[in-house]
Amino acid sequence: MANETKDYSRYFDFSDAKIISEDEHGKRIRIGGREIFIMSEPSYRREKQRGKEEIKVLYEEAVPEELRTFGKGKKYIIQTYGCQMNEHDTEVMKGLFEHMGFEWTDDRREADVILLNTCAVRENAEDKVFGELGNLKSLKLEKPELILGVCGCMSQEESVVGRILQKHAYVDLVFGTHNIHRLPILLRDAYFGKEMVVEVWSKEGDIIENLPKKREGMRAWVNIMYGCDKFCTYCIVPYTRGKERSRLPEDVIAEVRELARQGYREITLLGQNVNAYGKDFTDRDYRFADLMADLSKIDIPRIRFTTSHPRDFDDKLIEVLSRGGNLVEHIHLPVQSGSTEILKRMSRKYTRESYLELVRKIKAAIPGVVLTTDIIVGFPGETEEQFEETMSLVREVGFDSAYTFIYSPRAGTPAAEMEDNVPMEVKKERLIRLNDLVAELSKRSNEALRGRVVEVLVEGRSKSNPNVLSGRTRTNKLVHFEGPPEWIGSFVHVRVTDPQTWYIKAEPVRQETGAVS
Repeated sequence: MANETKDYSRYFDFSDAKIISEDEHGKRIRIGGREIFIMSEPSYRREKQRGKEEIKVLYEEAVPEELRTFGKGKKYIIQTYGCQMNEHDTEVMKGLFEHMGFEWTDDRREADVILLNTCAVRENAEDKVFGELGNLKSLKLEKPELILGVCGCMSQEESVVGRILQKHAYVDLVFGTHNIHRLPILLRDAYFGKEMVVEVWSKEGDIIENLPKKREGMRAWVNIMYGCDKFCTYCIVPYTRGKERSRLPEDVIAEVRELARQGYREITLLGQNVNAYGKDFTDRDYRFADLMADLSKIDIPRIRFTTSHPRDFDDKLIEVLSRGGNLVEHIHLPVQSGSTEILKRMSRKYTRESYLELVRKIKAAIPGVVLTTDIIVGFPGETEEQFEETMSLVREVGFDSAYTFIYSPRAGTPAAEMEDNVPMEVKKERLIRLNDLVAELSKRSNEALRGRVVEVLVEGRSKSNPNVLSGRTRTNKLVHFEGPPEWIGSFVHVRVTDPQTWYIKAEPVRQETGAVS
């Protein structure tokens, strides 16, 4: 089992570390010939605490005047792993880099800074990052002035930072999810200090508005809240992202209005649990349904959101979504398991029956709604009967697609302490059966669209054929069809001709765009 063979404790043997100095700014230590400046370091104990500290909203310039030409003549790369939240964090970091004068490059040999923006949700994501760090070692040896950094959710884990300090001393910079706005200062310190700089805040900081973002394409991510208070037993996110903090509605609305003015065609509202939005407000009664109602009045063609927790999906939100307009008919509703007993062990705080009742309400209120989900197989103690409960729930709901995962333990979570007694070969066999069922349901759903005309937001050319355009429907289905490149960024009406399992082939119904204003 992964949690039996992976012993992170060995990375915390700092018997050979020498403390050089220590003051209120941090401590300098030397490990294996490398000096390390630790401003702050992650702590599972502190990350588990949910204090009542007031969260301030700050509107300040993230790039000091003296650093706005710091990157002139320099190039950067950010390699992003994980979820849309990480993608959004990368957009912010790109904005910070470019406000400092850096330019993006796709060639790592040209790069002066390489950042790995990491994910901590699954073990294989962590393995990929450490594999990539190993690959980058030779480049760092060839180009010692290269700044190599690790940021994101993995950096919030004690075990990961300990492993980097001990085994990857050529890394120059480590920071987490709560202090991305500090990137300009940390880069300066890494450049001029010639030592590894570590600054990971265990406690979430304030909400920083006005951070620059570099977006690409016609679809934009908009963060509406940070953190999660659910503490599902398998999930590291409440520790890596901190407690729930909602952005003020006036700030979210202003950002979406500006995106509409700039011509963006679709926005996705982001949060670890978007429908907990507003629960932390003490000065107003304003929740996610209120925000969606206000955003629906803005002249932007499509608004969607991810991800939502079934327990917080209330009747008011269903009523607002049922109004349609620019609020699309696609809801990602992670279920994780179809067994009430496993859901209890996961601490999901709803039952199989209450989830199915929620689905019935949504389908009754929103005709043609498409539901997608997340499912974990092989959770500790899962029996064959409990897995079959998941299979029957998937059939009953009729999900159009699902992200499916084999359970893997994350150090620091309660589930990592449970007996992981489902053999790997059983987990793999269950995953195959589940994926076969999801594929069958996806094909059936797509087949129902044969001959129908759907609206597609054209995102770009197909990677395999430059004559074929690809885009997505309001229900987030991927569509391929032939058309000219000038259609990219606009809405086109197409007729479905050949539904496949995971995408749809179609043809334009007329030779001009059906743009939505």
